[in-house]
Amino acid sequence: MPGDQLQVLNALDVAKTQWYHFTAIVIAGMGFFTDAYDLFCISLVTKLLGRIYYHVPGSLEPGTLPPNVAAAVNGVAFCGTLTGQLFFGWLGDKLGRKKVYGMTLMVMVICSVASGLSFGHKPKSVLATLCFFRFWLGVGIGGDYPLSATIMSEYANKKTRGAFIAAVFAMQGFGIMAGGIFAIIISAVFEAKFPAPTYAEDALGSTVPQADFVWRIILMFGALPAAMTYYSRSKMPETARYTALVAKDAKQAASDMARVLQVEIESEQQIVEEISNGKSKDFSLFSKEFMKRHGLHLLGTTSTWFLLDIAFYSQNLFQKDIFSAIGWIPPAQTMNAIQEVFKIARAQTLIALCSTVPGYWFTVAFIDVIGRFAIQLMGFFFMTVFMFALAIPYDHWTHKENRIGFVVMYSLTFFFANFGPNVTTFVVPAEIFPARFRSTCHGISAASGKLGAIVGAFGFLYLAQSPDKNKTSAGYPPGIGVRNSLIMLGVVNFLGILFTFLVPEAKGKSLEEISGENGESENTNNGNRTVPIV
Repeated sequence: MPGDQLQVLNALDVAKTQWYHFTAIVIAGMGFFTDAYDLFCISLVTKLLGRIYYHVPGSLEPGTLPPNVAAAVNGVAFCGTLTGQLFFGWLGDKLGRKKVYGMTLMVMVICSVASGLSFGHKPKSVLATLCFFRFWLGVGIGGDYPLSATIMSEYANKKTRGAFIAAVFAMQGFGIMAGGIFAIIISAVFEAKFPAPTYAEDALGSTVPQADFVWRIILMFGALPAAMTYYSRSKMPETARYTALVAKDAKQAASDMARVLQVEIESEQQIVEEISNGKSKDFSLFSKEFMKRHGLHLLGTTSTWFLLDIAFYSQNLFQKDIFSAIGWIPPAQTMNAIQEVFKIARAQTLIALCSTVPGYWFTVAFIDVIGRFAIQLMGFFFMTVFMFALAIPYDHWTHKENRIGFVVMYSLTFFFANFGPNVTTFVVPAEIFPARFRSTCHGISAASGKLGAIVGAFGFLYLAQSPDKNKTSAGYPPGIGVRNSLIMLGVVNFLGILFTFLVPEAKGKSLEEISGENGESENTNNGNRTVPIV
């Protein structure tokens, strides 16, 4: 019966916003709070790790991590995240969303604690252990992406689905901010308890032995919010769309959702069988039929997420270096080790508070009003504009009297990343693919994004170095400079504008309507904008 929709799925689509929606947002959102905290807190302590483990006696500058070590410490979690997105995304379609959901959380809790307990007699062994545990932490974080997005999309009603999925992702902003605030508190406590001279005054004494506890406490704290939501995740029922459309158990789907929605729902097993036996539903992932129907959609979601994360993560992970370059964070030798953590954390927290968090929630407010396509296009456009506005007159921004202007422009790029593609690239893949491929395709899209993050995280370390070999950081070859790096990021954002046109609009449509699972046409329109039929 093409065009028919199961009563249980229709009940979810037309349900008024209820308490269970907010419960699902909190349960899934706390996972993303932890994800962001764990991924970004490392940028707060890399300078401290350099001072503790790579101090050079007699040097005029504090110790810094060697290039290969810095790249590994900053990027290894992304490698794990990419792996987790692909593996757990696939597993979520094979075993069910609920069965896999708790696994990812436990991996995150265990590895957050283990990261802070990194051990060894030599600097290399300590950091090798840290990298090992942060890789597996990344695997757990990666699994949270496709599962949280898919669960939220399959629980939500079609009127406010975009806002609900975006709200889950928006918890990242609070995670980034919490990381900065917690680092401020810990560094302030340790500075008060264990005061130390600046590096210029006493190079060895500027890093007190107790500083080794600072980075460990900051990393381990990420386990707490994840552990608090484990029980709630274990009690969530499987989504009706997986149970009915993939597991083909209409009775269980109706029973689960009747309990959640507190209404009577007919099981309609016959319709499930008719849907599952339909000729249009017998293709597999990456088959010719899949590529015909969804190939361009998958290209659109993977390419835009890849391009966005190159720009987003290269800025976010290394914003402390940009702030140092323009003088917003004092020269390292004028601070002791713990003071440096405090100043870096303060800068990250201010950026999160002024631009990152507001950008996320602007998207939550408007995504179901103006649509995913418009927000993503607008975000990439303004990111391009502001990146070039920072890059072309870069020398102007480095003058002391213009530093506040630089910070404002830099904040605006973050605002429009988050009121733009950083959220929409997460939302759309959870809506436009069939239920049996939804988690896998979201995982593939997210993994593409993390590949972009790896390019940004590893590449920026080298690209942003001065072309003058006498002005590069210790151990780094000459690069193209901050100005040219920002120009490159502007070009990346412009490419994001172009690839956005491959992504269909899902606003106001049921998941089955946009993916074609109800047997209706897969054409989608956004006003006068016609999306290609793929």
